[in-house]
Parts: sequence; C-alpha cells; structure tokens
Amino acid sequence: MFCPFCNAPETKVVDSRLSNEGTSVRRRRECLTCNERFTTFETVELNMPHVVKSDGSRVAFDLEKLRRGLLKALEKRPVSMDKIDDAMQIVIKKTRLSGEREIESKQIGEWVMNELRAMDHVAYVRFASVYRSFQDLDEFKNEIEKLIQVS
Repeated sequence: MFCPFCNAPETKVVDSRLSNEGTSVRRRRECLTCNERFTTFETVELNMPHVVKSDGSRVAFDLEKLRRGLLKALEKRPVSMDKIDDAMQIVIKKTRLSGEREIESKQIGEWVMNELRAMDHVAYVRFASVYRSFQDLDEFKNEIEKLIQVS
C-alpha cells in the first residue's frame, strides 16, 4: 500500500479490526518513510450478476440505479438514510445469494418493493405504480386495499 502523504511503497499495519458488521476490515497503517498514519478499508469484491431486463437485454447491475429508485420512492418521506442503506444491502445480498450469473430485473424490483412495503407504504405505492405501470386509479385503489388488508 502506497503512503497517501509521501507515496512511499512501504507501510505497515498497526491495527486491524472488523468494520460494517463484519463486511469489511479496517486497517490502521503507518508509513515507514514519513511515519504518517492513515486508515484503509478492505472488502470482498464479488461480481454481481447481470440484470436481464424485460425487453431481454442484459446490463450490468447498477448500484446507483438501485439507490436512485429507492430515494425517488422515499422522497420527502420520514425514512432515515440508515434504513435506506439497510434496504439496499438486503437487496444486494439477495441478488448475490441467488447464485445466478443473470437475474431478471423483475425479481430485483419485487425485492425492492418488499423492502419499501416494510419501510413506508406511501413509498411502496409510488414505486409499485411506476414499476407495474399503473394505468388508472383502480390499480392504485387495488394496491392500497391490499396494503390495508395486510396491516
């Protein structure tokens, strides 16, 4: 690891500990040349499956698209960023645990809707209306009635 201060190639690890609920390792390092200390984080790099869209095209899994979708549905709703990050991690974990090299966008959308349903019913209906292409008020009404029956 090169020192970010003097760019020396030799550093030593002074301290290591688990971080982010065990999903990464936090390392405290010291440069052997300038003696400055800095922190690095080490995480496992896993390949995400490709997403098969409804038109049959295949695209790389886009973490930012997932984030944007959740944030748009939850816009102006009383949900913390921590809960949004947790929901993202659950969807990512389910995607990885599928064990598939390709996964349908429909499945990812269903996982997102499950997380939104648990977090905020208004955000869930917002997302579902776009995701399922609601065409009229009856579709909104039916979805809201389903939520009321479950609650």
